[in-house]
Amino acid sequence: MSTFPRVTVLGAGVLGSQIGFQAALHGKEVTLWDISDEALDVARGRAEAIVPDYVREVPSGDEQAARAAVAGLRWTSDLADAVAGADLVIEAVPERLDVKRDVWSRVGDIADAATVFATNSSTLLPSAIADATGRPDRFLALHFANHVWVNNTGEVMGHDGTDREVRRQVLAFAEEIGMVPIDVLKEQPGYVLNALLVPLLGAASGLLVRGVATAETIDLTWRTATGAPAGPFQIFDTVGLRTAAAVSAAGDEESRAFAEMLQRDFIAHGKVGRESGEGFYRYDEHGRQL
Repeated sequence: MSTFPRVTVLGAGVLGSQIGFQAALHGKEVTLWDISDEALDVARGRAEAIVPDYVREVPSGDEQAARAAVAGLRWTSDLADAVAGADLVIEAVPERLDVKRDVWSRVGDIADAATVFATNSSTLLPSAIADATGRPDRFLALHFANHVWVNNTGEVMGHDGTDREVRRQVLAFAEEIGMVPIDVLKEQPGYVLNALLVPLLGAASGLLVRGVATAETIDLTWRTATGAPAGPFQIFDTVGLRTAAAVSAAGDEESRAFAEMLQRDFIAHGKVGRESGEGFYRYDEHGRQL
């Protein structure tokens, strides 16, 4: 029996579109919400571009099923319409506490009483947001990695007030949509994945800021020595340089210097990573590195 047949994703950006696609691909009825019709127009194109990535990266993937999943997505800029009847609402809005709390306070006022709430925040703790929902017992974090159909961990992290049954249901949902459910037993900044990944990215950005090596050399070193498919600056491009800058701006002096460099040398020129076709590297229209 399906845990949450009707799913709403708030925020149709890079990861929000991917979450919606993954859920629809596994039989969920999915609605995607964003703040304006203009944002949704961009998001529709982003969702359609997922299909060639999926087909290329999942050898067993069914292109017809992927296209049907995208075609079946419902889009709206009306928040009340988006959450009406939803069994699960997954929030993937910008990584700012004030923005997330504002969205959840509005959703908490209009969503059905039985709806379960999940944030996809990669850095914020559920306990920092939960009270804004008005129903903290039904709120937790469900964190996805970029390119969810390949990097398919679904990290589930509650707070002290999260109902155990809600947690169990969200773990089951993650498995239903093809993720590997990761049960994070207590609140931890960065969950498991980012608690491992962020120190690597911080070390890499520090090497670059201090002029020790170029981004290309740092990436080459990491790939060669570890066998990893991507180096830290390739990961930055995938995550998105705006997200990287926002996170780094809240760090120490060296991290802030990296954020300033990203803003000055990349973001100000429209180079925000893979999604724009250029960041530390250049990409073709399908997101493949040139």
